[in-house]
Amino acid sequence: MWKRTASMAVLFGLAVSSVQVAQAQVAQPGRLLASNCFQCHGTNGKGPGFDSLAGKSTNEIYKELKEFQSGKEGNGIMAKHAMAYTDEQLKLISTWFAAQK
Repeated sequence: MWKRTASMAVLFGLAVSSVQVAQAQVAQPGRLLASNCFQCHGTNGKGPGFDSLAGKSTNEIYKELKEFQSGKEGNGIMAKHAMAYTDEQLKLISTWFAAQK
C-alpha cells in the first residue's frame, strides 16, 4: 500500500509539473515566433555580429520591424522576414526580445 501511494504521489507531481511547464510556454507566445530569428540574432536576441535585440524597448523593435515590413529599408532579408508576420505577431516578437537580458 505504501509503495502504491508513493508511486501515485510521484505521478501526480510529474503531472502538475508538466502542466506548469506547458502554462509557462503558453505564457510566452512571442518566444516561438522569435525563434525564427535565432540564426542572425541568437536565441535570446544576442546574436554574433548582428544587431542585438535583447533589452531594447518593445516600441523600438516594433518600429524597426514595421519599417522593414513597409519596404523603407529596402528589399533585403529582414524585409522579407517582417512581411511574413501580422502586426500582432510583430508586437509579440518585440515584447519577447525586449524582455531578454
